[in-house]
Amino acid sequence: MRMTANAASNGAPAALLDVYLTAKEAVVARGFAWEIDWQAERRLDRIDESEFLRESAWTVLSAGFRETVVRRLFPPICDAFLGLKSAAVIQANRVGCRRAALRVFNNHRKIDAIVDIACVVADSGFEVIRRRIQEEDVRFLQTLPYIGSITAFHLAKNLGLPVVKPDRHLQRIAKAAGFGSPRELCELISECVGEPVQVVDIVLWRYATLFSDYVAVFTPGESAR
Repeated sequence: MRMTANAASNGAPAALLDVYLTAKEAVVARGFAWEIDWQAERRLDRIDESEFLRESAWTVLSAGFRETVVRRLFPPICDAFLGLKSAAVIQANRVGCRRAALRVFNNHRKIDAIVDIACVVADSGFEVIRRRIQEEDVRFLQTLPYIGSITAFHLAKNLGLPVVKPDRHLQRIAKAAGFGSPRELCELISECVGEPVQVVDIVLWRYATLFSDYVAVFTPGESAR
């Protein structure tokens, strides 16, 4: 029997919470406690320009690619962009940075997007960028090069905003658990366990990357078999 959001709000989430907490234990056991802690500590007011550039580049590279591939590419990409420390420095050296980055990863659209985002930051100033994110959240992030309707939530979450990325893993988990959206699912779990929605998001997402049967685990009745 599928559990609807309405049923969950009337006291049915005990089984779901048990599955979530078990999933979290499994993620920690696999060595990803640091990732949960990292997400819990992220706050936009603590993000500096370099972190914003790095998170933007990570998000651009991650679109359509496995995390393991991006993790391998990221250090040399950072080196190509002079450590992704200063938007102004990248802008002043954009031709050389672009050339070096393309030698690492020959995807012109993504490399150009990283250059263009750095130029947006250099032209506006990071404090202006931060203020616009505070005022417009994902709506502003969607205006950045190569940041789309889903990747904007990825970037926002990594910057510390209380959002849920509706990627394919969380969409499948939400559907299996009987919820209309990943946001509804994560909000309910968040309210019950006292964790920010973005932390619930990272636990569910990481669990899905580690265990191929994750959909069955979150389907009421299936996980008990």
